[in-house]
Amino acid sequence: MQKKLTITIDEQVYDGLHSVVGRRRISQFIESLVRPHVLNQEFEAAYRQMAEDEAREAEALEWAEATIGDVRDEAR
Repeated sequence: MQKKLTITIDEQVYDGLHSVVGRRRISQFIESLVRPHVLNQEFEAAYRQMAEDEAREAEALEWAEATIGDVRDEAR
């Protein structure tokens, strides 16, 4: 679920966001920058737990290795 947030920023910063990121992508851009700072500990613990699961890591590596062949054969 998304929530609407009103923030105030300098006009030059807004203009930069608008020209570099794009009008319809500013929210996503800001969220991607902020997310690691506010949800960091939850993700770190989850990633650490996943990395410790050797069977899961082996399965993920096997999947990644298998799919690389699919990309190699695609027309460019």
